[in-house]
Amino acid sequence: QVQLVESGGGLVQAGGSLRLSCAASGRTFSTYNMGWFRQAPGKEREFVAAISWSGGRTYYADSVKGRFTISRDNAKNTVYLQMNSLIPEDTAVYYCNADLRLVTMTPGGSWGQGTQVTVSS
Repeated sequence: QVQLVESGGGLVQAGGSLRLSCAASGRTFSTYNMGWFRQAPGKEREFVAAISWSGGRTYYADSVKGRFTISRDNAKNTVYLQMNSLIPEDTAVYYCNADLRLVTMTPGGSWGQGTQVTVSS
């Protein structure tokens, strides 16, 4: 079981950028696929982006492709989500997830507490 803590959320105007960070505990971090999910009020949690354990493969929801970039630094036990060209539809609580299944994007059992991202028009 890995402990995850997200940070970097906030309020930003449309067209702006934010970088989310997810700090993970455990030396086994580098063996986990990692991902970001988000949940807006009244909506189901949805997949945003994922990255393989090596960082060699990345995956994105169509809604964020070309705007968001997921990356990881295994030496720092941290995964990032760089969010550019933000739009109000990106407003949600963003959650980091460890050990998700790639391609199907089935989340793993470890979640962070979430960080709020609000994009104003």
